[in-house]
Amino acid sequence: MVEHNTVHSEVDNKTKKKYRPKIHDALSGYLFISPFFILFAIFGVYPLIFTAYLSLHKWNVLGEREFIGVSNYQALLTNDPLFWKSVSNTFSIWVISTVPQLILALILAFILNQAFLKAKGIFRLAVFMPNITSVVAVAIIFSAMFGTNYGVINYGLTLFGLEPYDWKGSYLGTQLAISAMVMWRWVGYNTIIYLAGLQGISKDLYEAATIDGASKTQQFLYLTIPLMRPIILFTVILSTIGGMQIFAEPLLFGRGASNQGLTMTLYLYEEAFTRFSFGYGAAIAWVLFVIIILFSLFNMFLTQRIKS
Repeated sequence: MVEHNTVHSEVDNKTKKKYRPKIHDALSGYLFISPFFILFAIFGVYPLIFTAYLSLHKWNVLGEREFIGVSNYQALLTNDPLFWKSVSNTFSIWVISTVPQLILALILAFILNQAFLKAKGIFRLAVFMPNITSVVAVAIIFSAMFGTNYGVINYGLTLFGLEPYDWKGSYLGTQLAISAMVMWRWVGYNTIIYLAGLQGISKDLYEAATIDGASKTQQFLYLTIPLMRPIILFTVILSTIGGMQIFAEPLLFGRGASNQGLTMTLYLYEEAFTRFSFGYGAAIAWVLFVIIILFSLFNMFLTQRIKS
């Protein structure tokens, strides 16, 4: 009986020793990845929850918070035409800037991936350079370019006998100028993503297509685009999230006399940090969050339908 207990005890000790390193490895792994989750909880999850809580209150920072339920959302959705104008402006700027931007980025990536192109590194650096340029510097330069009296673009129009255009005073002009800033800044970023995807496509496919007599245009339309669908979906979702949050460009260029440059994030900023209506601003932030989620899901659904 004593020998049986001794053997049983030795087996238990071996089992404990066997599982102890596994537990130690698991704890070590969680310990190594814990900084990300701690920072994400502090700077990501907590602000999201607090914003939702704040959207149910009336608060101007200096006074007490007053619980008003869904009154902020009700006023925002039913009695605030300026908010719906900002939504319309945001979507129109997104269409004008994002759709041409992704098409141009895909074409540039296809060209940069060709074997005949020399000094590819220099061209790739030049394409990506606008993305690392300060957005303030970009906005100042483009504001000068689109200036009414002394702008470079209006000067070019006068060379062709055309009248100078009031970019900041017209609805379309303001949105085109803001869209041009967004395109110039982000087209290189998407080009690099597409280029990485193109380099994952086997060159044998292009060689076979060339042997079969397919031109570069046919290869681009019938080979590159179908194989790049997952990456295109990824960039569309990223561009949607970024496009719905355009802020610095309209802030620095100007919202215009008729609010034609007012976007949702700019309206949120003005409500929260200019009028100090933090509860109302938090409600705008949550409506913007829901719009981004719904629009991203719509993009995924549309892309899947096109794929099928």
